[in-house]
Amino acid sequence: MFSFGQLIFGLCFFIIFVGAIIYSYKADKKNQPQYFKGSYKILIGFLIAFSVLLLIKYLTTK
Repeated sequence: MFSFGQLIFGLCFFIIFVGAIIYSYKADKKNQPQYFKGSYKILIGFLIAFSVLLLIKYLTTK
């Protein structure tokens, strides 16, 4: 499906992207903490939705 080089690029891109998002989030949270109350609920909801999509894909491919 993907070549080895594409997988390496995708993995590196993902790691750097997530690192940049975390860095940006921490900087913004220090400056404006009122906007980040309860943001963990959004993350949990996203992870649950993503897990459900993966489960649906797994169950429908068999």
